[in-house]
Amino acid sequence: MRKLLKINTLGIIIMSNANLYSQELDVNLQIRPRFEYRNGYKTLLPEGQKGTSQTSQRSRLNFNYKQEQFSAKLTFQNTRTWGDVPTTTTSDKNGVAVFEAWAQYDLNEKWSARAGRQVLSYDNQRIMGEIDWAQQGQSHDALMVSFHPKNQQLDIGAAYNSTGENIVQTPYTVANYKTLQYAWYHNQISNLGVSVLLLNTGYEYADAETKLLVDNKQTFGTYLTFKTKKIDSNLGFYGQTGKSTSKTVSAWYAGANVGYAITDSFKASLGYEFLSGKDMNDGSSNIKSFNPIFGTNHAFNGYMDYFYVGNHQNNVGLQDAYLKLNYNIKKFQFALIPHFFNAPNKVITPQNNELNSYLGTEIDFTTTFNFKKEITLSGGYSQMFGTKTLELLKTGNANHTNNWAWIMVSVNPRIFTFKK
Repeated sequence: MRKLLKINTLGIIIMSNANLYSQELDVNLQIRPRFEYRNGYKTLLPEGQKGTSQTSQRSRLNFNYKQEQFSAKLTFQNTRTWGDVPTTTTSDKNGVAVFEAWAQYDLNEKWSARAGRQVLSYDNQRIMGEIDWAQQGQSHDALMVSFHPKNQQLDIGAAYNSTGENIVQTPYTVANYKTLQYAWYHNQISNLGVSVLLLNTGYEYADAETKLLVDNKQTFGTYLTFKTKKIDSNLGFYGQTGKSTSKTVSAWYAGANVGYAITDSFKASLGYEFLSGKDMNDGSSNIKSFNPIFGTNHAFNGYMDYFYVGNHQNNVGLQDAYLKLNYNIKKFQFALIPHFFNAPNKVITPQNNELNSYLGTEIDFTTTFNFKKEITLSGGYSQMFGTKTLELLKTGNANHTNNWAWIMVSVNPRIFTFKK
């Protein structure tokens, strides 16, 4: 009897406390299969090779919780390629991973702190982004403090990584940074948006005596936007300094885009990007090639991912001039984007001959259909018209038809919502 009384009393206390706070819980699901035909994707198709096709899939389960000043998010995900395990498998190849797992406390209306695995995404995601196109996405184990008065925001974050709960100094063997610190500030002044980013990344390496060292590289710059009913423009400029495996880093980036809404349905944009590089006959050990680091690079420099999507690092750099045409009608969106690529630095053959700087032209076409609130269909076709210069940089055959096509279904149902 006494035990039952204690249980009932505890239940009353819990229910009473629950009634003191407003609570929200939202549970939603994402199923996103994508079919791709790759025939010269990421690099020119090598002589004698044939293209390939596959279907990848992302499955995510999101839990979003909020109670007064406290909020939390937990996201489980599985990424797979259809057929990567037998139909009778007892275990999955990739398993289930935690994409996001963070808790946030709002000290007041202007200050908040968040800790855990989280997405760090800012501005146009050129330097720091979610990389949502990749089925696995990108998230960080970090601590972040945010100050957000009206029309302004300052985020300060830091991370320190280890291979496990070690008791002695242990090499960090994960292909990732050892330490990270950043500050991002944004101010919205009428139609003008001004952002400043300061980012430091420390990468661990062993010297000739196997002593563990950390070299720090700094990425810093500004991103400006100007938007009206008709005009949508942006300008970004970033520099990189510091060290990388004892080599001096000195690189920079500049990008600009001007868009104009010709009608309510049709918009045209002109853009240009410059990513510094290094002459192929430059014998210095300095790193002069800009690295977008954590950027959502698939969204830039062509959808065929020839540049900066796990490739083209420490290379001759890139100039990308492009035109973007967008047309929307009812539930459909269409985009046509030709890119014109050039190397800003010298491309030299093994025979010491300098090649033309023109790398080629890529044409991207995409379409999206909002079938229902929870279902979106999208697809695209891209073709690269490469040159002999691109052949030297990427290998493969520029005379081959190098193209890529894809179709994706994104299903995002809300499973459960609770609010009181």
